[in-house]
Amino acid sequence: MLRRIHAEITRRALGKVFSPRALEIIVASNIKQDALSGQLGHNEYHFDNNAFEKSKAYIEEQRALIFPALKHAEVESAWAAFGRLTHTAQDFYAHTNYIDLWLSCQESGMIPSPAELDPLDPDLIDSPALRSGKLYYPFEALTFIPALRKFVVPFLPRDSHAWMNLDSAERGPLFEYAYQAAVRRTRYEFDLIERGFSSNDLALFQDSLESHA
Repeated sequence: MLRRIHAEITRRALGKVFSPRALEIIVASNIKQDALSGQLGHNEYHFDNNAFEKSKAYIEEQRALIFPALKHAEVESAWAAFGRLTHTAQDFYAHTNYIDLWLSCQESGMIPSPAELDPLDPDLIDSPALRSGKLYYPFEALTFIPALRKFVVPFLPRDSHAWMNLDSAERGPLFEYAYQAAVRRTRYEFDLIERGFSSNDLALFQDSLESHA
């Protein structure tokens, strides 16, 4: 997804559970994953090139950094780790065919709204039919230049990131499904952490007023 969309999704999902200070660090760490250094050689950051196991492991690795960081009073490091894992979780819906698979499982003639989509359907999360876009460099890089995109994309394979991505509304009506799924997945990731924290640890993580009392 585009950086501005990652930021919007993160704020929408977490704006009511984190302080403004914490939220901005989370958002900054989220969108930093799309810097050039995070694009080259880091398929696990974005669920690219069918790197499903590596991406899932990356999410778990970042989640595992949060509690130790809090225990060492490194709260900004905890927020940064959470920002990084939310980026990867959000990209799952924009960079894979999960949305297509979910819609294909619905009753014939039924088109559920984006709000009805299940972002964690157990039959689809690990489905052998799940695929993510491949990056065919160097030509794929040219698709990130708006003026060149329409000239380059027709020559790329249909399993390329350029064809498969749902990174913005320009990609058509399925983008809204990916967007809504990413919002709910982001909140799910917070809820998952919340369930394992004491009230004091949670207050520190959220940067709530109680944590400064």
